[in-house]
Amino acid sequence: MRILAIGGGGREHAIVEALARSEHDIYACMGNSNPGSARRAKEFLLVNEKDVAKVVEYAVAKGIELAVVGPEAPLEVGIADALETAGIPTASPTKAAARIETSKSFARELMLRRKIEGRTKFVVATDMDQVRSAVDDLGEDVVVKPSGLTGGKGVKVYGEHLMSREDIIGYATDILDRRIGGRAQLVIEEKLIGEEFTLQAFCDGETLVPMPAVQDHKRAFEGDAGPNTGGMGSYSQSGGLLPFLSSDDYDASVGIMRGVIEALRAEGSEYKGVLYGQFMLTREGPKVVEFNARLGDPEAMNVLTILDADFAAVCERMAGGNLAGMDVSFASMSTVCKYVVPEGYGTKPLAGEEIRIDETAIANEGAVLYYANVNADEGRVLTTTSRSAGIVGVAKEIADAERIAESAIQHVSGRIAVRHDIGKQAMLESRVQHMKEVRGGSR
Repeated sequence: MRILAIGGGGREHAIVEALARSEHDIYACMGNSNPGSARRAKEFLLVNEKDVAKVVEYAVAKGIELAVVGPEAPLEVGIADALETAGIPTASPTKAAARIETSKSFARELMLRRKIEGRTKFVVATDMDQVRSAVDDLGEDVVVKPSGLTGGKGVKVYGEHLMSREDIIGYATDILDRRIGGRAQLVIEEKLIGEEFTLQAFCDGETLVPMPAVQDHKRAFEGDAGPNTGGMGSYSQSGGLLPFLSSDDYDASVGIMRGVIEALRAEGSEYKGVLYGQFMLTREGPKVVEFNARLGDPEAMNVLTILDADFAAVCERMAGGNLAGMDVSFASMSTVCKYVVPEGYGTKPLAGEEIRIDETAIANEGAVLYYANVNADEGRVLTTTSRSAGIVGVAKEIADAERIAESAIQHVSGRIAVRHDIGKQAMLESRVQHMKEVRGGSR
């Protein structure tokens, strides 16, 4: 089978590697020359991933039989719709279904309209009078989000990024005036207290198959300090839960996601592809932070690395609407992913800098390397303004997976930065203790 993977980041390299394990012919469309995806693909096209006409033209010319879209931006402009119209089954949601990510207001209003569990108090605002009224109603302990896509960097939280009512009003004004996220609309919602985690699931429009839970780390610096980023790394635990996450919490989150899939189907926007749920585990249970309409980055590296099932077959059945009854299993292993990023990432990242990666030494450490938003140039690997490479350690215990990832990172050099605390015992213990405090020691 000829399969097209769209996107050039770390998530997409993980997708390509997982597809390639099934020995199909892999093609790629990407905006940067990711050396990992380029090496694995039979052929690739450097193209703006949002250029729907060119991507579809390429797919048709190459006789593509199945497509998988990695990033969210092409979904927002309807690339899955166009591929399907061209007769190419696509394991990614339509433009209408992808609104669960591309419009935070749509997602919140859908959950409210359908009375889906895990809701938060929120207000959608398109002018400053609505913003001021929202702050009056909800108080200052809120989160402010552009409604549209911001690459995981647009959310600001009271007490972390916003320290006063004036800060809230100022950021809301900025969103509306500058149309951050592509539109003059924002969501103000109650600030949730607890621990964030990610639950991803394969979906075929009706059937939902959940994956192991993952905890991502958005803040740029160790100790969860600094600006929000696209994600500095993540970990998962053998068995599919997390040190602070119970099976009841996990099942409740799956139930919320099932409710969303059923709601989208009922409203005529059948969802096919990976649904990503970002949750906050609170005193009352899991609450929805947001949904994404694709695999997470870096969370894709955690789950796809230990996927035992045939990923190409999973994608084919997602696109075909027949996931029911398929045995989709994951190895009972823990994973720790640490991202290597350009120096200054999160504020002023250094682009065009060479980084040196000893692939053989990384493999000898037992780690898995995924190239991300870099460019291959005459044998050199050059940074862009985004993340450079994900290093994944795999072992039965998180502590061992962390040591593998940490050892492997020593074989990457250049003007780079890494969050070394991800997956370390002190960090894990702090998460568990935090949840005990949030839940009043009840669990």
